[in-house]
Amino acid sequence: MTSSDDIAVLRARDFWGAIVLGTLSIFFLWRTSFIPLFGENRAGVSGGDWYNSAALVPLGLFSGLLVLSLILLGISIKSGGAKMAFSALGLGWDKAEAIRFTTLGLILFFYIVGLVPRVDFILCSGLLITALIFGYHGGHQNRMMTSCASVVAAGGYAMFAHLPRSEWALLSDDWITLVLWALLTVVAVSASPRERVARITPILALLLPLVLVLAMAFGFRQNVPNRGGLIFKQIEYHYYVTLKPLWSR
Repeated sequence: MTSSDDIAVLRARDFWGAIVLGTLSIFFLWRTSFIPLFGENRAGVSGGDWYNSAALVPLGLFSGLLVLSLILLGISIKSGGAKMAFSALGLGWDKAEAIRFTTLGLILFFYIVGLVPRVDFILCSGLLITALIFGYHGGHQNRMMTSCASVVAAGGYAMFAHLPRSEWALLSDDWITLVLWALLTVVAVSASPRERVARITPILALLLPLVLVLAMAFGFRQNVPNRGGLIFKQIEYHYYVTLKPLWSR
């Protein structure tokens, strides 16, 4: 395959990627529309001022992703990606591509459907970040499979062991996720101890969701998924019981 064919295939995949990203963005924007934004009452949930609404962050996030997908789609169409996308070359997946897209799809599904509603956000997002960096930096298929297995195991247990909403506050799935995250971190660091990416992955996996949760909960006063999670429950307790009284005197 020539370099021009490689570029054409990339543009075709940009087209399909933009379609998928746009569809997901529209779906989650639709689901976000059920959250009160302007103080109305929906399904027994009373909203306050718009800037305190729990819908604000997901609206901004998924609106940004929708805009990004439209930009990517426009670039792909202008460069001939739409035409190439339906050709044999544009659709031609090899085994490596099939594994990459399948494992990515499974990881995102079990993260969004299984982990986020039921597991502490810091834990499940830390596992996700570790899985994505370790599994897909370098394109090693074994790492993809290992990362996918970790997220699927954690998300599958959370979803099937605590399927009813009444059981979402139980913590056994938090502990399972924590153990799997720790094991995957050890595997990731051990696999390439001299690589800078391997050394900073545990730091990024912990700090990024931690900062996001703190900003959402205490900065923007937004709802945090599963406030009774293993880690956030302790953070919230010590914020209101230990820290806040210090500057409220």
